[in-house]
Amino acid sequence: MSESQLWDAVDDYFSAHLAPDDETLRAALRDSEAAGLPQIAVTSTQGKLLQLLAQTQGARGILEIGTLGGYSTIWLARALPADGRLISLEYSPLHAEVATRNLARAGLDKVAEVRVGPALDLLPRLADENPAPFDLVFIDADKRNNPHYVEWALRLTSAGSLIIVDNVVRGGRVTDAGSTDPDVRGTRAAVELLGSHPRLSATAIQTVGGKGYDGFALARVLA
Repeated sequence: MSESQLWDAVDDYFSAHLAPDDETLRAALRDSEAAGLPQIAVTSTQGKLLQLLAQTQGARGILEIGTLGGYSTIWLARALPADGRLISLEYSPLHAEVATRNLARAGLDKVAEVRVGPALDLLPRLADENPAPFDLVFIDADKRNNPHYVEWALRLTSAGSLIIVDNVVRGGRVTDAGSTDPDVRGTRAAVELLGSHPRLSATAIQTVGGKGYDGFALARVLA
């Protein structure tokens, strides 16, 4: 068994016992694949982690930057109370259409909405609505803009909120200070911002599994 096969086997074991997909989640993945969306959704164990973090927060408001087909959105929205609110921002109209259908089938369209357009255009409009501070922000969009998304997350949260930035390891390339890859450069800038900002306390975790070698950063807003 190769190393990657072993990672997959361990992921499958943990998923089966701790974070099994139900039919709604499996249908979200099937419909995303059928619509030609890239197969880059979080794993079920990562989705369950997002849900547990939101539940631990007692989250009533969640902001997601990057919807894809709504798989992670379903995990997060299921952590909300009936009067909770999740706003997910998605650049692609096709992705947003698929995600909206998946959320409706999951019975979550009353608490979760997908807004379509470039996140850096949508975030100022969202701020103009003066929403209650979000309890959790999940950033999983174009990596080159990660530092801008972190800055916006800080504007839209308050003390005690969590900010999660996905895909920060980039297969180990995050260590390359000379990289010209905009996704690596954006990720490095976001990590350094998380580490230096006086309002944040953060860490990052490397992961292996069904999505290969990657990881996420987790930050708590201090003030």
